[in-house]
Amino acid sequence: MSTKTLAALTLFIVFAWPATSTHGAELQRHTVMADGHPIALWEKRADDAKEALLLVHGRTWSALPDFDLQVEGEELSMMDSLVADGYAVYAVDLRGYGATPRDESGWLTPNRAADDVAIVTAWISAQSDWALRPHLFGWSMGSTISQLMVQRHPDLVSSLTLFGYWRDVEGIIPPDEPGIEPLRAANTAKAAASDFITPGSISQRAIDAYINAALKADPIRVDIRSMDQYNALDGAKISVPTLVIAGEHDPLAPAGNQAKLMTSLATGHKQYVSVPDSDHAALLEKPRTYFIHEIVAFLEGVRMLSH
Repeated sequence: MSTKTLAALTLFIVFAWPATSTHGAELQRHTVMADGHPIALWEKRADDAKEALLLVHGRTWSALPDFDLQVEGEELSMMDSLVADGYAVYAVDLRGYGATPRDESGWLTPNRAADDVAIVTAWISAQSDWALRPHLFGWSMGSTISQLMVQRHPDLVSSLTLFGYWRDVEGIIPPDEPGIEPLRAANTAKAAASDFITPGSISQRAIDAYINAALKADPIRVDIRSMDQYNALDGAKISVPTLVIAGEHDPLAPAGNQAKLMTSLATGHKQYVSVPDSDHAALLEKPRTYFIHEIVAFLEGVRMLSH
């Protein structure tokens, strides 16, 4: 599907959202129609932004708890940090998450999520005369969705960042059992706190704020089927510049799996970063300044080599 075709499928409504970060960036909500379904998209941007970055959340929690957590006296918003570095930053709520409703099936699938991200990316491309195509960042499940999007729609992005990549590239996911139904199970505070593993890496106040924001945004766990669609992931089909980044102590993204992922990628512009003293939630933990620095350095390298 071409960029023009994707753009033609999208309609949007823009809402002013009453929130301002410490960097003065207003949080805006957009609604992008993806094959007739409304997808919530959040934006913060630097006044003179020349490049855009789309953030894709993980399995359980939506965009704002993950990427725009606001805690008094602490700087924890990834969106704010990237705005301070001059970017226009977007974060999507996939189907069933945050401000995006489930579709009629009650399920989300990897291919549907990847195609929704593609439509949102095409919409972002049309919003400004950017210096480059948008950059794409995926966390945890969002990393595999982002890779799948780039494989299915290879001409939409300038770079790909895979954070907390959970999949063993040599593994095979079995198909669903027949007759399964969506569970619509309640999310829990224990689940919201489960990614904060490294002792002392985040304050209790920040953990409590994250739990409150996560449960408010996502009280019901999204049901996902057809996980075997991830078997189509193939690093040999990735030719855009790619950053693989993981927390040193992340049990969901062990170094061995990251090494296999790096080896599989066809692109000649690829980097691997291990974030010290952190885990699956490095973007919210004490090494987050290092985490953001490495991402921005990678994006600057992409820009440098594009000219």
